[in-house]
Amino acid sequence: MKWFVYILECDDNSFYTGITNDVEKRVAAHNKGTASKYTRCRCPVKVVYLEPQNDRSSATKRELEIKSFSKKKKNELILSQRS
Repeated sequence: MKWFVYILECDDNSFYTGITNDVEKRVAAHNKGTASKYTRCRCPVKVVYLEPQNDRSSATKRELEIKSFSKKKKNELILSQRS
């Protein structure tokens, strides 16, 4: 089963980082307000970064690493994927 680390851009231009094995379902849950307390009042959200991982453990480690990034560094990560 493939896992993904994702970054969402919220309606207030903030970022939310998480992991999932079903991106469409997870984003739909965020937009319904049922996935996270943080995104509940910041809908709609959209995926701006997606990084595949081999398993849940590596996805969790990468999620924690990305969560520690500054907003500037997250922006650079997002832009690097678009290039």
